[in-house]
Amino acid sequence: MLPQRFDQAKPFLTLGIALLAWLLLPTAVKRVARAGFFELQAPLETTASYVRDLQDFWALKTRSKNELIEAGRDLARLNAAYESRIQQDASLRAELERLQSILNLPVPQGYRAETARVVKRDFTSWWQQLVIRKGRNHGLVEGSPVIYAGGVVGRVREVHAYTAVVELISSPGVRIAAAAEGDTRPISYQGGVNPTYGPATGLIEYVPLDVFVTPDTPRRLVTSGLGGVFPPNFTVGYITRVEPSSDGLFKTGEVRLDPGLSALNEVTVLVPESPAPAR
Repeated sequence: MLPQRFDQAKPFLTLGIALLAWLLLPTAVKRVARAGFFELQAPLETTASYVRDLQDFWALKTRSKNELIEAGRDLARLNAAYESRIQQDASLRAELERLQSILNLPVPQGYRAETARVVKRDFTSWWQQLVIRKGRNHGLVEGSPVIYAGGVVGRVREVHAYTAVVELISSPGVRIAAAAEGDTRPISYQGGVNPTYGPATGLIEYVPLDVFVTPDTPRRLVTSGLGGVFPPNFTVGYITRVEPSSDGLFKTGEVRLDPGLSALNEVTVLVPESPAPAR
């Protein structure tokens, strides 16, 4: 009877020994093992991502000529609008450089835009992180801000050889110096605890007392540029609720994030460049 009970408990005993051995391992060994396992999985996940892109390509090939013509017209309108914006941007940059030269102001740090496809997103951490299809092979570095058409996505948390992990703005681990649109006073933003299938929200602190919003009249929250991570004026979300804090000196509130964060296929990583030498 005893040998039979021992045979039944043997798998659990083996599992317990393995867990104990893992807990006793040094942190450096665990970090190396985790990175090695991630690099081992990366080729499979990246290949699956390329296959999905190929499926989308052939799905688009089945569209009718009329649909393609309409899409081409819409794209031409967008290109015309973007060309106008580019010309305005070039003019503003030239004026900014002229003023910096006259006033001898320090040149702010620049960024190189690196577009990357999204490889996967875990349902267990839906609002916390996603994996993109570029890494050290494209010069990505940890801490780089990540954006998309709707505003801020998050920041690069881990960089591997061919992939990188992006911590989303909805994650409680992300804090950003922000400001209400049209206001320069800083507000502290932090991701909230979000359910997998629910809408993403964030929390704000140190909101000035004269800032008022309602769910019907939300106010856009943008990056302030403080902290040196995110450039200014990128959309974080919309402030939908504020209330006095416990100390009565500021307000706290809630921010509604863009629903597009749940369906990202492509993002842009702003890789910091070395600042230009002072004039």
